[in-house]
Amino acid sequence: MAITSTGLNAATNQDIAPSTAVKDKTALGKDDFMTLLLVELQNQDPTEPMDSEKILSQTSQLATLESAENTNKALEDLAMSLGTSQQFSTISAIGKTADLGSNAVGYDEGSTASFEVYFPEEIVAGSLEILDTNGNIVGTMDLAPNPAGVYQFDWDGTLSDGSLADSGVYYITASYSDGDGNPQTTRMGAYPIESVRFEDGQTLVKVGSNYVPLENITEVY
Repeated sequence: MAITSTGLNAATNQDIAPSTAVKDKTALGKDDFMTLLLVELQNQDPTEPMDSEKILSQTSQLATLESAENTNKALEDLAMSLGTSQQFSTISAIGKTADLGSNAVGYDEGSTASFEVYFPEEIVAGSLEILDTNGNIVGTMDLAPNPAGVYQFDWDGTLSDGSLADSGVYYITASYSDGDGNPQTTRMGAYPIESVRFEDGQTLVKVGSNYVPLENITEVY
């Protein structure tokens, strides 16, 4: 009944072709502004030279443009730094429990639904419960004695009365006794966080045997 998790760490080698950056010609930068100013100075009428007020005004505009560009670059660097810091702070969640916010599983008539349930304590005896959308228990599966952990179950759609379930959404809970004889309950959708992976700028956490995006987790405790 125990599940064996397999990480997805395949890597591929690809030839990376050199790329040439294309300069954006739709906007003027500070270098373009300086070039225009120098050209204007070189081609001005000697009998009507540019007055000092205009030169100071254009120089001020140049300084403002450069300051704005420097500010934008600093903000971009800060945003990148904060993003990286936030990603790595997720590592501290390893070992805690992540709740995906739902214990629903889809079932197609005539098929088998597979799902995983985390048991925080040792299982001595108990049953897995399958509920319909009204909260009624329509099917059960006996739990064998096992240590705490994540276990996979396969449900073929058989209900308590021996009939087969219709296609639809069902909900998974479990009631069991631990090693001290205390009653315990759990449900599908809450799993310990085993590891964190960063892929294409996205943070993925391993819960059960799957990696899910961090934004899919509703609570960590």
